[in-house]
Amino acid sequence: MTLTDLEQTSFPVTEDVFLGGKLTVRQPRHGYRAGIDAVLLAACVRAPPGGPRSLLDIGAGAGTVGLCAAARLAQLEVVLLEREPALAQLAAKNASANGLDQRVRSVAASVTAPAALLDGLGLAAESFDQCVANPPFHDEAAGTPARHAFKSGSHAMPAGSLEDWIRFMARMVRPSGRATIIHKAEALESLLSLMAPRFGGLAVFPVFPRTSESAIRVIVEGIKGSRAPLSLRPGIVLHGESNGFLPEADAILRHGAALEI
Repeated sequence: MTLTDLEQTSFPVTEDVFLGGKLTVRQPRHGYRAGIDAVLLAACVRAPPGGPRSLLDIGAGAGTVGLCAAARLAQLEVVLLEREPALAQLAAKNASANGLDQRVRSVAASVTAPAALLDGLGLAAESFDQCVANPPFHDEAAGTPARHAFKSGSHAMPAGSLEDWIRFMARMVRPSGRATIIHKAEALESLLSLMAPRFGGLAVFPVFPRTSESAIRVIVEGIKGSRAPLSLRPGIVLHGESNGFLPEADAILRHGAALEI
C-alpha cells in the first residue's frame, strides 16, 4: 500500500512527515494533530538491552506515537489502540504505507472495553513491556464543544476518564514493565495521584519551551511493581533564543534519538 491509497477516507486528511522524513503520516485535517508531543513520547521507548519488545500505544489516533517508535526500533512489536474505528483504520493504513505493518497492528477498542472483548482482540492483561499514552488534555464539560468529532475526542474527555486510561495502562503492562504518559504541566498533580497507587519508581520529566519559561508538558513514567521513590529529572528545553530547536531536541525530533528519562 502507498500513501496514495490513503486518499479514500471519509474525512479530509493532511500528509505530515516525522523524524526528518523517515515517517509519513496521514491524519485528519480537523482532528488530532500529532506533533512534538507524539515524537517526544515515542522517544521514551528504549532500545535493547533493557528496552521493550512489545509496545501498546493507547489512544493512538492516526498512529504517530507507535509508528515513530517502530521506525526507531527495528525489533519492536506495536499495537495501536484507538476507540474511533475510522482513525484505527487510518492508523493501519499508515503502518502499511510506511512498510511497518509486519510489526505494527491497529485495534479499534476503548480503554473501558470489557476484558473478554480485549482478550478476543489479542490484548490480554499484562502482555506488553511498555504502554504509552498522550490522552486528551481537557475536561469535556469545560469550554465550547469542538465542531469536529475527531477534534472533540482528541482534545477533551469526560471527567474521570484520565483514571480509566491509567488503570488500563496498569492492567496491560507486564510486571516490571513501564507506563509512560505525556500531559500538560498543570496535570502533574492528578497524574501522580493516579499513578502512585499503581506504579513505583515514578519519574517526572518536564518539557520547557525555553530556558526562561515554565514547563508546558510533563512526561511521567512509572514501573509496575517497583518500590523506588519518585524522582524529578532535569527535563528538556526545546528552543533556543532564535526559536530553532536546540541540539538535544533536534536530535530527538528529526533524527530519532532516544529521550533518556
